[in-house]
Amino acid sequence: MAKNNSGSLHASPRDATYTLGRTSHETTRLIEQSRIYGESTQRLCKRAGITDGMRVLEIGSGAGDVALTLAELVGPAGQVIGVDVNAAILDTARQRATDAGMRNIEFIAGDARMLAFSGKFDAIVGRFVLMYMADPGKAFSKLITHLKPGGIAAFQEPEYTLYPAFLHPDTPLINQLIRWILDVFEHSEAHLDMGIGLYRAFVNAGLPPPTMHLESPIGAAKTWAGYRYMATIFQSLLPLLEKYGLATAKQVDVDTLAARLREEVLASKRPFFLPLHVTAYATLPT
Repeated sequence: MAKNNSGSLHASPRDATYTLGRTSHETTRLIEQSRIYGESTQRLCKRAGITDGMRVLEIGSGAGDVALTLAELVGPAGQVIGVDVNAAILDTARQRATDAGMRNIEFIAGDARMLAFSGKFDAIVGRFVLMYMADPGKAFSKLITHLKPGGIAAFQEPEYTLYPAFLHPDTPLINQLIRWILDVFEHSEAHLDMGIGLYRAFVNAGLPPPTMHLESPIGAAKTWAGYRYMATIFQSLLPLLEKYGLATAKQVDVDTLAARLREEVLASKRPFFLPLHVTAYATLPT
């Protein structure tokens, strides 16, 4: 189905450090992430026109959530090929596909920028993956070469440069969390503006200006899942927070973070925004 032209299954060493790590906890966080961001991903794919019978390439499959969504959209007559540089996490993705009874998904370990596939795709999809690549624009241009004429490119990327807009004197804990997130991603050399940067990536690659939406999970209810999800983010971020000298485990206090965050939101009456993201889609000219 695919071969690696470079002889290596690993990403370029110039790529940003994957800020959230490769641990078993990170696999769990990715699954939780899809519960938070899954609806916006599904909206993106439906708006883009991904539908029954299509053959779709998914970049950065992780634990398989986006691939599972795509498999439902394309149905038994379609096919999803998911690629990730982390071979270990694809074992989880394959098991989840099996458990869900999805026979139209295949997962391949490798760097999608270096793989050659047998045949072109009707669509290519990526969620939170370009931001970690050394040259996202160049990577995007390479990836869309796998599309058929008239094929669909649909990507979803964070936009961290807007996050400081939510700083407020009444929310010191939220303010600190935002600063830590921005600092650790900046130290890792990830692209903090990849969400807005999708526009440039699309048009520089020869695609029409993409249709774009800015979204963010936001909540203030006592039972909102976003508090717990933020704690899982910081459990994954903690090793690099400590490595870069940005914060200690005691300062973060992951075990009580969700409860403290909930308490601050309820007391301040200011809803909490999880990291914002941009969705973008366009069709390759025929």
